[in-house]
Amino acid sequence: MTPLRTLISLVVLATALVAPAARAECPYPKPVVFAGLNWESGMFLTEVLRYVLEKGYDCRTDALPGNSVTMENALAQNDIQVFAEQWAGRSPVWREAEEAGKVFAVGEPVKGASEGWWVPEYVVKGDPQRGIEPLAPELRKVSDLPRYKALFRDSEDPDKGRFYNCPTGWTCETVNSQKLKAYGLLDSYTNFRTGAGPALDAAIASAYRRGEPILFYYWSPTPLMGRFKLIQLEEPPFSEESWATLSDPRHPNPIGGASLPAKISIGVSRDLHDRAPGLVGMFEQVEIPLPLLNQVLAEMGEQRRDVADMRTAFFRQQRAVWSRWVPDEVAARIDASLK
Repeated sequence: MTPLRTLISLVVLATALVAPAARAECPYPKPVVFAGLNWESGMFLTEVLRYVLEKGYDCRTDALPGNSVTMENALAQNDIQVFAEQWAGRSPVWREAEEAGKVFAVGEPVKGASEGWWVPEYVVKGDPQRGIEPLAPELRKVSDLPRYKALFRDSEDPDKGRFYNCPTGWTCETVNSQKLKAYGLLDSYTNFRTGAGPALDAAIASAYRRGEPILFYYWSPTPLMGRFKLIQLEEPPFSEESWATLSDPRHPNPIGGASLPAKISIGVSRDLHDRAPGLVGMFEQVEIPLPLLNQVLAEMGEQRRDVADMRTAFFRQQRAVWSRWVPDEVAARIDASLK
């Protein structure tokens, strides 16, 4: 080989060694639009998945705000393509769309999720360190609530207790409203709905700081579950018959019972499911351990950190978690975006 040809070969080799990896080509030909969820875990999961798609797969993404029922309809119409925290099977809208093949529940990004009706632990057991005596030592079940309506007195309707429901527009608001009817509590409790998730959190946190009784619906994963000692009230066992009546707001005679066992999936539209199987396969691998997620959410709430800031910290600090979701070349592109 002549010196000139040798030099050229060395230059070509060196260029190949330092050249950046080829850009990815997004498997979906349009921007991937996410449901703009308005609760902490939903917001965080949305931002995490958007980052993976943008930095790892070179996809364009966006988010469309709206309540859960509106977003389920939008997913069925392919107005959005991804619902990052879908409590699958919870609403008639979802079930009808899934049965019609318009939406798909993919993977299980969070395992061990739960929901129910709760009171602070000090209401039942007291709190000697805070000088709080037990206020309702025999309170165990939802069926016990009628005799404790004065304890949970509604300041706006003093003859009744107050039950803090989900915000209007959330699927759980429908279920809880039907449960109040099924348990015969409408004569003794008001069905109080806060304007948004943060308002519900604020009401619970305020009562807890003051050591006051409060009765409310809540769920996990959330920062609140990691901050406070709570007791879940017992309900009759779950049954398909009961759940069908509780999840239907038009059912005139709902049957009381525990909610559908929680399974969180990633909801995807049929169009994304059919046109981008590579992304769907990645979604199937996504999993964030529940204790880690609750820790992230607690830090986000207590330190008032922006969700995008927590997302970046997650990718910097938890590579062992997220790198299992994606091929090596995708992980490398995400690594490069963090430098």
